[in-house]
Amino acid sequence: MAGPRVTLIGAPTDVGAGARGAGMGPEALRVAGLAQRLGALGVEIADAGNLTGPPNPWQPPVRGYRHLAQVQAWCRAVREAVGGTLARGGLPLLLGGDHSLAVGSVSAVARHCRVVGRRLRVLWLDAHADFNTPELTPSGNLHGMPLAILCGLGPASLVRLAGREPALTAAQVRLIGVRSVDEGEKRLVLDAGLPVRDMRAIDEEGMRAVMAWALSDLAPDEHLHLSFDLDLLDPAIAPGVGTPVRGGPGYREAQLCMEMIADTGRLGSLDLVELNPAQDERN
Repeated sequence: MAGPRVTLIGAPTDVGAGARGAGMGPEALRVAGLAQRLGALGVEIADAGNLTGPPNPWQPPVRGYRHLAQVQAWCRAVREAVGGTLARGGLPLLLGGDHSLAVGSVSAVARHCRVVGRRLRVLWLDAHADFNTPELTPSGNLHGMPLAILCGLGPASLVRLAGREPALTAAQVRLIGVRSVDEGEKRLVLDAGLPVRDMRAIDEEGMRAVMAWALSDLAPDEHLHLSFDLDLLDPAIAPGVGTPVRGGPGYREAQLCMEMIADTGRLGSLDLVELNPAQDERN
């Protein structure tokens, strides 16, 4: 039985990031042949093109947030595009852009799951916890806050994108691969009870055991959302990101991770974010 059509949705912005360049990510993924690679695997592809939103004003933080109004606009556009794809029975693949965009995509997925009565699990693959708040953040960059916002810690305008409640509870999340977490952020993650397997756990237990933990107890019709920040990967194989951190998974570990997710048959939506071609080497 064929799976749903995968719809590529480009969000060419780095408005939530601390370095310029992630806005070129969607086109770089297309040029690199993403659609052709997926097509060769028998996946039906539709490319919805790129969303539009405000430019990056490159201003300092205001009350702990950089570019909050611009991030809100982009996240609303992402929410509508991802939600529309899900309503049509498609699988949205968000091409970022920086990771603040996940507030829009996961909010759309959470709202969709509530409407259709399905459970939701979110796999958050990232070198960073993305659980900062304006009180804790050293930079104000919103790409360091999306998971906290989705769990209810942040400005109401973003927290409520999924409806009257936050998009997620901590129990719905599996945070994998982290190895660069601010001290205050670490305490907040622990206080929130966020399920985490950091790089030490991957080193000690192996990627197979970590992914088996992340994918355990899925309901038969559970919607699985993957939010994949490319800085999860070791910079030796993926240098083209804005915030690289040494000591990440290598190619085979990442491949096994993706294979195990695919084997569940429950992947319903996907973010592929933080590709920064300005930092890449030989494409």
